[in-house]
Amino acid sequence: MSLEGAGADLANLNYTVLQPYNGTVPTGGDSLAQNLNVYYESGDIAWLITATALVLLMIPGVGFFYSGLARRKSALSLIWLSIMAVGVVSFQWFFWGYSLAFSHTAGKYIGDLTNFGFNNVLAQPSVGSKRIPDLLFAVYQGMFASITVALAVGAVAERGRMLPCVIFMFIWSTLIYDPIACWTWNPSGWASKMGGLDFAGGTPVHIASGSAALAYSLMLGKRRGHGTHELNFRPHNVTSVIIGTVFLWVGWFGFNAGSALSANLRAVMAAVVTNLAASVGGVTWCVLDYRLERKWSAVGFCSGVVAGLVAITPGSGYVPAWSAVVYGVVGGAACNYATKIKFLLGIDDALDIFAVHGIGGLVGNLLTGFFAADYIAHLDGYSSIPGGWLNGHWIQLAYQLADSAAGFAYSFGGSCIILFIMNIIPGMKLRANEEDEVLGIDDTEIGEFAYDYVELTRDVVSGDNFDDLASKYSAERDSPIEPLEKNFSPSGNGNAHRPI
Repeated sequence: MSLEGAGADLANLNYTVLQPYNGTVPTGGDSLAQNLNVYYESGDIAWLITATALVLLMIPGVGFFYSGLARRKSALSLIWLSIMAVGVVSFQWFFWGYSLAFSHTAGKYIGDLTNFGFNNVLAQPSVGSKRIPDLLFAVYQGMFASITVALAVGAVAERGRMLPCVIFMFIWSTLIYDPIACWTWNPSGWASKMGGLDFAGGTPVHIASGSAALAYSLMLGKRRGHGTHELNFRPHNVTSVIIGTVFLWVGWFGFNAGSALSANLRAVMAAVVTNLAASVGGVTWCVLDYRLERKWSAVGFCSGVVAGLVAITPGSGYVPAWSAVVYGVVGGAACNYATKIKFLLGIDDALDIFAVHGIGGLVGNLLTGFFAADYIAHLDGYSSIPGGWLNGHWIQLAYQLADSAAGFAYSFGGSCIILFIMNIIPGMKLRANEEDEVLGIDDTEIGEFAYDYVELTRDVVSGDNFDDLASKYSAERDSPIEPLEKNFSPSGNGNAHRPI
């Protein structure tokens, strides 16, 4: 068949011909008078919708991961907080968050309110990429805002009240996350103009959330019994930790590969390095733990996977495949050793959020300064960067360090101020009272439990008293309960050799 004949056949097919965007109105055009789909590849839109769903999947993954690490009497509260973050931040993002971060007329530090309530957010090309419309970019980035908050509020584990934490979600998203997202990802932002490279959230997501978690842990104070045998326990449900890790690992493909904002080879490379860094990070952490305890820890492997994922996040669209091995090894080792920082600082970061996300994000940003390559960024066909040390662009490391330091200082300092003010407002006391902490946040704040009431009782009643209570409960309910073994500590919170 001749080329002319093939062209004629194609012309007769019923498909949409892609056209360059030439609109001038804020909405991108009049949907009643024109087809607004002609400006975008359907494959790009399909991939970004899928990536949005994958990032959403990560958020309950955070909840399960945190829940499994905590004690069973506060397990549900951490899952509750993660899904509540979606609800609160999704509204905040619609209300004014997206406009503050990604309005087309933003300044160096924060946007304006031209897109308040998603006003005019429709078919105009987004500030993130001309290949996708504002509306799609908005819903995708809304998932990033939500998971950042979910990561941070795990700091309330086992002693924080729910209502102040929910209020904090809205305020922190507005005052802390939105400005950092603007200066990092909006082309008008100072870090973006400077030349900082952050593909999927080393500073806005991980350094910001890790710093906020450190601030929240500091302002809350230490858990009851901190530093004593009472809190010497293993994660209560390793299965939940593994399930949460699986959700995160799968969802991270949408998190990193989706940040290419198009279905292209750059997205494929981001997926490759994401999986490789996670795998190497998991093995690294597991080996480091084995050298001390001679046990192949499942929790250690899962922690290393998350550390590898965090580290590769800022560089995933900039670095070659082989460098992901370095990200995994360095990220896993750095985060493993960083779990000791909380003891040096005297801060009870119960879930090591700062160690994994704060330090992991910093490591990832700095490694990106070394390994960023111009030919990797250009895999999408249009992006151009000077690269990092691989390209002889030595100053890139300084850019990365400046962005990281600014993100940490702003998030940590701002979070402390927000929490301090909230704590002195009547009804906004951050911490639960001692009786509620002993009973567990699930009982006192939610009134529902991840497990049955008997399991909660194991946490708050000593071993000897539990057997008496169990016998009485069995007689009343005509359902036998297995007696509790006597090797629990007097507090009933377990010991170093057995999960509670």
